[in-house]
Amino acid sequence: MPPKFKRHLNDDEVTGSVKSERRNLLEEDSDEEEDFFLRGPSGPRFGPRNDKIRHVQNQVDEVIDVMQENITKVIERGERLDDLQDKSESLSDNATAFSNRAKQLRRQMWWRGCKVSKSRNRQGWVCGKVVTCPTLRGDRE
Repeated sequence: MPPKFKRHLNDDEVTGSVKSERRNLLEEDSDEEEDFFLRGPSGPRFGPRNDKIRHVQNQVDEVIDVMQENITKVIERGERLDDLQDKSESLSDNATAFSNRAKQLRRQMWWRGCKVSKSRNRQGWVCGKVVTCPTLRGDRE
């Protein structure tokens, strides 16, 4: 019995087969067997079997619709989660900026309080000198 397939093909066999395949594929005449596979079986369809097939096909169509809806919902949920994560990151960044600005303002206000306290102390010292100096001079005179 000869082998069905050759392991090593000559170049002539390869190029010749390509040309013959191209010629056969491009020709327009087709056999009945090929038409059968393209069109499907032609003949009477049986009632009960056909009803079962339709019923199963309807169930398959319903399952496909449900799965497509589920996939759509999952995609929408993923988009909403992405939006939520973006908003969360933005809120976190804003909170950090607020905290840093609050620390900066607290330091500024502390220094301002120190300056005000220092100026009040000077004013008190000057007022004390003004009040006590004439009384001291008055005692000498």
